[in-house]
Amino acid sequence: MAGDEGKPANGGSVRVDSWIWCVRLTKTRSTAAAACRAGHVRVNGERVKPAQAVRPGDEVRLFHAGRERIVVVSKVIGKRVGAPIAAECYVDNSPPPPPREDVLALGLRDRGTGRPTKRDRRELERLLHGSARPGDGGVRPPRPQRDGGARRRTSD
Repeated sequence: MAGDEGKPANGGSVRVDSWIWCVRLTKTRSTAAAACRAGHVRVNGERVKPAQAVRPGDEVRLFHAGRERIVVVSKVIGKRVGAPIAAECYVDNSPPPPPREDVLALGLRDRGTGRPTKRDRRELERLLHGSARPGDGGVRPPRPQRDGGARRRTSD
């Protein structure tokens, strides 16, 4: 039948890893299955395995790519579909994504300036971390004394 391409074959439920991939919450099905195995997917508050069935009305929480997605299943599909159709299959209750940081703009250099010098690199690290080296507060520890060993000349 035309228009039945996205319907599940088992009459109303489909695997949660497959559904997450079909509605484009993850790029690959293996990524969705790995998220389930790692405990990053919850259906109705319960951690689930990749083969857990999902039905309309279920709440799916997915922690992926540094943010939590909270969606309510409105339609169950078994095949990956385009983004406009996929958006109709769930209601997105996710919190808004965090604002993009301006840290990326600090690392930009003018085109043609070449490779950064050691001094440039240290100044950039001071801007990002607050000191020349993270954790040392900008103070170097004293250098250890060398005894010289067998290479030392003696004056006889």
